[in-house]
Amino acid sequence: MKIINAHIPRCLLEGKGATESGEDLVLCHVTTDGDRIASVREAAGDVPEGHDVDCEGGILVPAFIDMHTHLDSGHIWARTQNPDGTFPSALNAVLGDRDRNWTAQDVALRMRFSLQAAYAYGTAAIRTHINSRQPVADMVWPVFQALREEWRDKLTLQAAALLPIDEIADDDPAPVFDTYLNRGGMVGAFLYPTKDVPQKLASMMREAENRGVDLDFHVDETLDPSVRYLGDVAEQAKLVGFSGTITCGHCCSLMTMADDDSARILDAVAEAGIAIVSLPMCNLYLQDRDAGAKRTPRVRGGTLVHEMKARGIPVAIASDNTRDPFYAYGDLDMLEVWREATRVLHLDHPIDAWPRAFSATPAAIMGLADRDALAPGAPADLVVFKARRFDELFSRPQSDRTVIRNGAIIDAAPPDYRDLDAVAG
Repeated sequence: MKIINAHIPRCLLEGKGATESGEDLVLCHVTTDGDRIASVREAAGDVPEGHDVDCEGGILVPAFIDMHTHLDSGHIWARTQNPDGTFPSALNAVLGDRDRNWTAQDVALRMRFSLQAAYAYGTAAIRTHINSRQPVADMVWPVFQALREEWRDKLTLQAAALLPIDEIADDDPAPVFDTYLNRGGMVGAFLYPTKDVPQKLASMMREAENRGVDLDFHVDETLDPSVRYLGDVAEQAKLVGFSGTITCGHCCSLMTMADDDSARILDAVAEAGIAIVSLPMCNLYLQDRDAGAKRTPRVRGGTLVHEMKARGIPVAIASDNTRDPFYAYGDLDMLEVWREATRVLHLDHPIDAWPRAFSATPAAIMGLADRDALAPGAPADLVVFKARRFDELFSRPQSDRTVIRNGAIIDAAPPDYRDLDAVAG
């Protein structure tokens, strides 16, 4: 396939190239050979003959990588809502729905719906966190494993066991690792105020280090500046000498800390080599709400992504929850995530390297090979937009995008919400 006149973000190219003023976009021609990119060269005013796609200056990016989702709870809003939009209410609502409604058929239908949407929007890989408290874990994990096999030619799927940190044994976390590694997953935990958190973290890290596997934590999903488990993760990683990849999601309490306090934590995070994933849409929805009050939020959800980037900390940005009590909206469209993150977190003026946070950086964190740049040998998984500049890209939904997978244009559309009527309640 020959693709011509495509504007590619400079940060996604191996060489910097010439750019349009203020846009960080390079006009290129791209050739694919089978399921791989064969060549990427800067356009020089020429129009190659025999091309398959003329982007006419439209933006081209690699397929999206969505590395923090919750597929098992997705799309339950129609039957179980959040009464006041707060985090505690969201947690109680999801746990209640889980106990009342989750069956293998229910979970499979909702997960498959999410995968159909993500694929149609141009996502190539997803990591989902799976509710792993018993007895639901023994039902949900086989559903995920079956869907991973069903979708293996379309999406790379990873899963992390989501457990409360107090369910991790200080003295012997091996059984937890045995269970979820045998299911082809990884181990993670939700950190919250409970006893012996540093000891539990150290125990998990030693076990993961011995097995040569990574970890993925939910950390500091609050605007309380006294909650600082991210610092504990960094400290224990250094003490253990952890050599794998630790990913910490959310990290919202940094937003309300004194600058000196957040700087100390971020310095430790950088030294420990921890990766961060920000979930701005869900955190905007949940954070700084006052239950029952019509009070405008003062502090917006997110984390200190610019301060992280300045320290060389890998930062990915992802979807998180979709249409459940934690976030009433969303459709696993990473362009929507990119657009909203740009507005909320000011990922612009200049755009600089932020396009990598939606593809190349999460791919590296997830250990996906050859997705660090649009270059020869990389997968021919691409998304082409008619928008020619970032102001055009972020001003409309881009529902007419072209998705290319394995070097061929796919014919896929997001599924109809009516497909979920059987589980809507």
